[in-house]
Amino acid sequence: MAHNTHLGQLGEQAAEAYLAQNGYLVLEKNYRYKRAEVDLIVTKDKVLVLVEVKTRSTNAFGFPEEAVSTRKEAMLQLAADYYIEQRQWQHDVRFDVISILWRSGQPEIMHIEDAFH
Repeated sequence: MAHNTHLGQLGEQAAEAYLAQNGYLVLEKNYRYKRAEVDLIVTKDKVLVLVEVKTRSTNAFGFPEEAVSTRKEAMLQLAADYYIEQRQWQHDVRFDVISILWRSGQPEIMHIEDAFH
């Protein structure tokens, strides 16, 4: 389990660096509300983006982005609703998934914008 936790942390760090390089401002990391956790909350061009990061070392059991279940989507929506209310966010909101395959010590990043509603 320690390997998976470490790989997940590496993936979140790679996703954060990728987003920063692409003009996003990181507002929150590992934001929690009740039982929901959002890996990254970022903003760009007045759009609040809640990001779920999925990292795998292989796609033998499916691609990382396939691990985002409808239950996870519902939990992200719950956290988003609370965050938006608390911050009185008045602009657009979207949900992105960053899928990372970690191969040969390097991340292969796929950014899926507006992954679900």
